[in-house]
Amino acid sequence: MTTDRTEVTESGTVLESGTVLESGTVLDDIDARPGSTASLLRTLVGLYLRPLNGWISAADLVTLAGDLGIPAGPARTGIARLKQKGLLLAERGPAAGYRLNPNAVAMLERGDRRIFRMREMSDADGWCLISFSIPESARSVRHQLRRRLQWIGAGVVSPALWICPWHLHGEVEEIVADLDARAWVTLFAASTPSTPVPLPEAAAAWWDLDELRAEHLRFQASIATLPSSPFAAYVQLIDGWRVLPYVDPGLPPSMLPADWPGGRSFAEFARLSEELSDAAWRHVRTVTAAARRS
Repeated sequence: MTTDRTEVTESGTVLESGTVLESGTVLDDIDARPGSTASLLRTLVGLYLRPLNGWISAADLVTLAGDLGIPAGPARTGIARLKQKGLLLAERGPAAGYRLNPNAVAMLERGDRRIFRMREMSDADGWCLISFSIPESARSVRHQLRRRLQWIGAGVVSPALWICPWHLHGEVEEIVADLDARAWVTLFAASTPSTPVPLPEAAAAWWDLDELRAEHLRFQASIATLPSSPFAAYVQLIDGWRVLPYVDPGLPPSMLPADWPGGRSFAEFARLSEELSDAAWRHVRTVTAAARRS
């Protein structure tokens, strides 16, 4: 599912996802290609700075990047870009280093819920319908609303009627509040839609199931080439997976083809995450121990 992940403020300023808005909110940066320097560094920071009490030395961050196969020069450039986007703040502790921007914590916590607790719907689960009528004078808000609904995996029933699993309605409420769009948006709790075509055909019209299938198959191919190091393997696993729980809403069986690959992706992610996470964390603690003792 290819999307243009940019934000347009009410004043018309274009912001890349991951920059700091005037309100101080740090937007998630899921536009970088999995496996790229930008994406791996973003995943590394998201995974480990919080358990490291929010701070890491610059040298240790470059060392860990090196353990992911990122040379020192590109690593420093990529880290500088994370600082420009507002995810990191330069801060000297026992050594020169970086602190996680406190404004990023809520975004990372939302990401944790998606990445590590992705929900697959059952046929009995409910839906959230998002209806909106936004005047032309607030077209930038309409643009942002559509972009951000797309980021959380909502489907498009019609240009002004979107649908997502009910368990995501809290995220929809947050988006609407962030955009100050409550006057123009109405949410409905709904049961299984009644459609003029079979449900799988309706789902294929509302979501790009072909692209979602391709995303799952790409992820499954990527786990076959994970490195032997538990740390590098775990970070690459999360990096390859973390976009999928956003773009795939976890549709129920009645709306999916019989050979849908999502279940296998989820099972393989859960298995490998369980196998690799502890050893990866031990490696991070070992690398950062000296700076934390200083």
